[in-house]
Formats: sequence, structure tokens, C-alpha cells
Amino acid sequence: MTSSTLNSTFVTGATGLIGSHVVRYLLALGRPVSALYRAQNGYGLLTDIAAQITWLEGDVLDIPSLEIAITPGCDVIHCAALVSFVPKDRARMEQVNVEGTANIVNVCLLRKVRKLAYLSSVAALGRPEPKQDVPGPVVLTEAQKWQESPLNSAYAKTKYRAELEVWRGNAEGLPVVMVNPTIVLGEGDWSRSSTQLIKYVYDEKRFYTEGDINYVDVLDVAEAIVKLLHSPVVDQRFILNAGALPYRDFLTQLAQALGKRPPTIRVPPELAKVLASIESVRSFLTGTSPLVTQETARGASYRYYYPGEQITQSIDFQYRPLEMTVERIARQVRRAESI
Repeated sequence: MTSSTLNSTFVTGATGLIGSHVVRYLLALGRPVSALYRAQNGYGLLTDIAAQITWLEGDVLDIPSLEIAITPGCDVIHCAALVSFVPKDRARMEQVNVEGTANIVNVCLLRKVRKLAYLSSVAALGRPEPKQDVPGPVVLTEAQKWQESPLNSAYAKTKYRAELEVWRGNAEGLPVVMVNPTIVLGEGDWSRSSTQLIKYVYDEKRFYTEGDINYVDVLDVAEAIVKLLHSPVVDQRFILNAGALPYRDFLTQLAQALGKRPPTIRVPPELAKVLASIESVRSFLTGTSPLVTQETARGASYRYYYPGEQITQSIDFQYRPLEMTVERIARQVRRAESI
């Protein structure tokens, strides 16, 4: 079967960290790919292979552009989202994450696409407050039901409402599959989302929080969502999590690979909130994004665990070890330094 006879795949958010790896994985399989882009932003992390992709100028908030981009019977992978923990971005997150997903779902129903794969987040599962008398981390699985909690960020709430739009489409006859990755590690723009952790360690910041980090390689996320798209699996969600360890251990491992000094100063939850307030003032005065917000300070001080084994029992898929991921990131940093 040649690539011309295969179903085409339309990808939103293709120029970002996860979306760009999804596109590369699809192209490696010989699948034809089309993607949205905004002219002012260019091709992002796909600039080097832009000629291999059918580009369509548009936006998830622009329904006419979606009606052109999403063709009858195609596959759709919806990765586009705004990730932010800054209060000023909340209204925009509501638009992009919730309204944008509703638009994708509606056009998919209209065009009778073969299948929609949605990139969600474990944040959409919600974070119930830990019980003081229960030792160990709070374990959250695919069966977790949303609970209102002070630990749910504005971003989490928008991803939860976006999921409701996807399941609404499913109830109306749209075949869907969903993945909920934990913190995604990989090569990308250091100024955005989870890759800021790499910049934090590279700059030899001194502080770490008491909580745990749940992590997954961006290559694993791309592989999982594409394999699920092409599998018989429908109408299910899958947590993507390769493992968990204390933030200090993770940051130390990353620092060693980068040849940097690891963080050594533990920040208790009460102090983290104070630092977040100070950081808010600094970011306002400098016009830059804060490194720590009240939302991230609250979330990073508690222990949660997201079992990620369900997908390994459903399709042919295995997670990469953390050591492999960290070493690959370090190699990319060294290449960037040598340029």
C-alpha cells in the first residue's frame, strides 16, 4: 500500500512540542499529513521538514478554515492547546482549549472523519486534596472522576471541559480515542510548557519542591497517540506515564547529564507560595512570564501517581526509560551549545 492510498491525517498544534513529534512519527510511517499553521508563527519545530507537509493556514477558532482542512473520511489528531498557569491567560485558554476543541469535534462530525485522537492531559483528571491520614501518593487512574478542588488549575479546568466536548462528540457518533500524558519531556522550545524544566536546570537554579514528578517521553506520546489512532481501540482514554520520582532526584539526574549543579535547597509548601508572590511582582515589573505561580506552587508540593500500564496491555507499546530520555535531551543541549 502506498502513502497515496492511505488515509490522510490532519494534525492541529503541529508546530508545538508534542504535535511536531506526532507529525514526524506519521511521516516516518509514510502517512500523508496536513496541518494548521498561522502565518505569523511560521512552521515552528517543523521548519526543517516543512516541505513534506500540506500546510493550511487557519486556527481552531476559525471554523471555515477547519471545514477546509478536515476532509471526509480522514483521521484527525487534535494536539492544539494553550498551556499556562498565569492568571492573565485564563480567558484565552478557555477559548483555545474548550471552544477550539468543540469546533474540532463539530467539524469532525460534519465531515464524518474516520477517527479523532485527542491529546488531553492528566490535569483533566483533577487533583483531589490528599488525605492527611493516608501515607504515600494519591493514585489517580483512567477511571478517576473530576472533583472540584483548590489544587485544580485553570488549565486543568479547561482541559476537563475540552474532554467533555470530545465525549459529547463520541455520544453523537464520532469514534474517538484520548491520551492523558503526565509531564512531557523532550527537545523543544525552552520557553514553553514542560521544557522549561530543562532551562531551569541549565541555569543552575537552586530550589526544588517536595513533590513528585510523573513523566513521559515526547517520543512515547507521539508513538502512543498514532498507534491508538491506527488500532481498533475506540472510545477509551489512556494515561501516559513512564514513572515517577521526587523532583529533587529528577532535577539532579538532569543536571548531571547537562554538566550543571543540581538544586540543593528544599522549598516547603508555605515558602513556595511566598516565592510565587515575589515572582508575580518580578514578572509584572519585567514584562516576562513568572517561573513560579500560585497554581504551580500548590501543585508541585503534593504527591500524586498516575499508573500508565493500561496502554501497554491494549496495544504494542512500551515506555522508554528515563535515562534514555535525559541523555537525548543532553545531547541536543550540547549540539545547541556548539552552534
